[in-house]
Amino acid sequence: MELKKDSNAVSIDMLLIVHSEKRRAAQGTRSDRQADPGALPQRRGGLQGIGNGIRRWQKFEGSDVHGTQLTVEVHPRDAMPQLLKKFSLAKCLQGEKNGNTRPRQPGAKDAHAYPWDRSSLKSMPLDLRQFEKLDTYASQVTVNSGLDELVSDLLQEAHSDLERVRVIWIWICHHIEYDIEAAQEKDRQAFKPTDILRTRKTNCDGYAGLFEKMCRIAGVQCMTVPGYSKGFGYQTGQSFSGDFDHAWNAVYLEGRWHLVDSTWGSGLVDSTTSKFTFLYNEFYFLTHPALFIEDHFPDNKNWQLLKPPQSLKQFENNMYHKSEFYNKGMLSAHPETSVIKTVNGKATITIESCAPTLFMFMLNGKQEHGLLSLRKNGMKLDIYPPTVGTHKLQIFAKGSSDVYSSVLEYTLKCNYVDISVRLPAELHQPVGPSWFSEQMGIVKPSHPDPIIHTGDGRCSVSFGVEEGISVLASLHGDEGPVTEETQRRYIFQVQRQKRAELKVQLPQAGKFALKIFVKKRLEPGNYVFVFNYLLCCTNTKVNWPMFPESFGNWGQDNELLEPLSGVLPANRNVPFKLKLHGVAKALVKGQDTWPLTLTREGYWEGSCSTAGCREIYVMVLENANHNFYSYILKYKVNAQ
Repeated sequence: MELKKDSNAVSIDMLLIVHSEKRRAAQGTRSDRQADPGALPQRRGGLQGIGNGIRRWQKFEGSDVHGTQLTVEVHPRDAMPQLLKKFSLAKCLQGEKNGNTRPRQPGAKDAHAYPWDRSSLKSMPLDLRQFEKLDTYASQVTVNSGLDELVSDLLQEAHSDLERVRVIWIWICHHIEYDIEAAQEKDRQAFKPTDILRTRKTNCDGYAGLFEKMCRIAGVQCMTVPGYSKGFGYQTGQSFSGDFDHAWNAVYLEGRWHLVDSTWGSGLVDSTTSKFTFLYNEFYFLTHPALFIEDHFPDNKNWQLLKPPQSLKQFENNMYHKSEFYNKGMLSAHPETSVIKTVNGKATITIESCAPTLFMFMLNGKQEHGLLSLRKNGMKLDIYPPTVGTHKLQIFAKGSSDVYSSVLEYTLKCNYVDISVRLPAELHQPVGPSWFSEQMGIVKPSHPDPIIHTGDGRCSVSFGVEEGISVLASLHGDEGPVTEETQRRYIFQVQRQKRAELKVQLPQAGKFALKIFVKKRLEPGNYVFVFNYLLCCTNTKVNWPMFPESFGNWGQDNELLEPLSGVLPANRNVPFKLKLHGVAKALVKGQDTWPLTLTREGYWEGSCSTAGCREIYVMVLENANHNFYSYILKYKVNAQ
């Protein structure tokens, strides 16, 4: 058969669609077909509406092609055949079972550079906002009959291959539950799509198989990829061998292969209860291959879609950043290996993030033995394991949500413990001021570093306080103080204009956590922890007493200059000097009453005798027209 070339066409490609039918004897050669050779037959999968893509159409009839119609499409070499656009690709690929047609294997143009270039979490440009209505629609579609009908319903709102893949992905992630019992069986059972639709449960093979089947019905090339994974039950640093433990998919979109894992996109398994919870995870939809390789190692290296591909040994040794690491805006972490050896009893971990982020850590399940300081774009953690041996370190990040999620896990190997670096158990995270303390109303600190060393056991810490913010502080050490009262009595707070000063006296040598809390004055609720300092003193002669006890009428702008010790000597004349605002009169009361005099410098000064006293009070009269004095300070007197 010879066809004439269209003068405007660069080349000729032909798509032959053969329709077999028995011709009815009475039908004969119909004159209406002969009269209009350009009319297209009305057939199943018909060719109506294809438009300008068909340059020439002819019908051949004869004894050797009796009852057969031949359609020829002529188009430019680089143009997509219109018939392919119209027909379901799944039907064109039905011959795969007989080995006639197979999707293209991944090649060089599918590969992405390794390591990750930080450009995107996805393997193709995506604006997730464009999927909002589509996602809502797909998640609400119900199964009324079979798989074909379900896909047909899903595709009602999908108008591109990307949208077709998206609705299938969303539906599976929101409707199919992970079957933990089936996943733990020694011989993983095969799940038929019909059974999955009925039970709404399956294992990873079932997820991948269902996703592939639905994509093919929708006309999108899709493959199931088996391999190893760092999923439920994975232990940091473990080796992989034997049967593959997971399966996921590759989909062909816009001329390139992309990776998806609907099993991990649907939810997670609680490691303590072994129960599955639906928790949608966007990360595993069209994941960038340089990130996908962190927890997915395919049986065929070509399905890594990386250049250069990674070896199994590299996969085992590489740091495993969990999906939440990237979901919450993390960029990198150091060290880049999952097993860390301490140096002189210490290990340091740093994380870089896109934006300010809150972090916390747990060493062997407790928030102890570490100093975590926040940075504007990340954090730094110095960890000091308390014993030699192997330790589990988990790092959590908060991101924009109210929940901390695990983002990294390390195995620490410690062969030496520095006893001098023992940290208080009450030292919470973070240590030191940061962007977060500024956000909470504490600015321009006198000590920007998290650790304060004091030789005599005393220090003074000050910072600016935004208007309307109240500050509270407490001191915590492993050997004392122990009660809530004494935790605050070793700190005396002074407010000077818009700055707060914390005068601290340590009860003995050692390491202490100075905790800072804030609260908006006009709002109900409790004080919120912001950060703490680590106070260190090696002077064994230190034995400072507590500050005097203050009462509610002690104003924030008041200042105590002397006596600072809350315990006064017996049988002594003790001088007093205070700055008090809005006070008409002030006095000191013991066995007798001693008035304080207001000096030209604005201080209330005087003295009192502690003879015969157990307690001494400072009292003020706020209104000269009243006779009622209020207690503002209380001192104890040493026994004689």
